[in-house]
Amino acid sequence: MATSDGRRALFWGVLAAVVATDVVTKLMAVAWLRRAPVPLLGDWLSFRLVYNPGAAFGIHVGGYSRIVFTVLALVALVVLGAMVRQTRRGQSLRLVALALVCGGAVGNLIDRLRSSRGVVDFIDVWIGSFHWPTFNVADMAVSCGAATLALVLWQEGKEGEQAAPHADAPELSP
Repeated sequence: MATSDGRRALFWGVLAAVVATDVVTKLMAVAWLRRAPVPLLGDWLSFRLVYNPGAAFGIHVGGYSRIVFTVLALVALVVLGAMVRQTRRGQSLRLVALALVCGGAVGNLIDRLRSSRGVVDFIDVWIGSFHWPTFNVADMAVSCGAATLALVLWQEGKEGEQAAPHADAPELSP
C-alpha cells in the first residue's frame, strides 16, 4: 500500500519529469530549429519550430489569446489540484494521469508567461496529405493524461453504479 508521502512523490515526480522534459526539448528546438526544419522520417515526421499564440489545434481568440489561455490554464490547475487531493490510496493510475495533465499544463503555461510569441511547438506529423497540428512534449502529456483520466473516471463511474443500489428497483418490505 502506498503511503500518502509515496502518492505525493509519484504525483510530483511525474509532474516534474514532464515539465523538465518539456522545457529542455523546447529550449533545444529554439536553439536548433531556427533556420530550417529537420526531417526525421521522410515526409511523415520532422522537427519544425512553430510559435503557437493560441491553444491546442490552433484555437485562437485574437489579441487576448495569451491572457485567456493563461487564465484557463490556472483555473484548470486548481480543478486538477482538487482532483489530486480527492484521489484515494490505490488510485495510482488516476494520480499519474493527473500528473501528466498538470505537468503539460505547467509546461505550456511557462511558455505563455515567458514569451508573447506563444507556446513553442516543434513536432510536425504528416500522414499523406493530412497534417496534424504541430505539437510539443507538454501537449503529448496533456493528451495522454486526459485520455487516461477519462478512462479511469469512466471505470470509477461504472464501479460506483454497481456498488450503489438502483433507484428504480422496487424496495422489498419485510
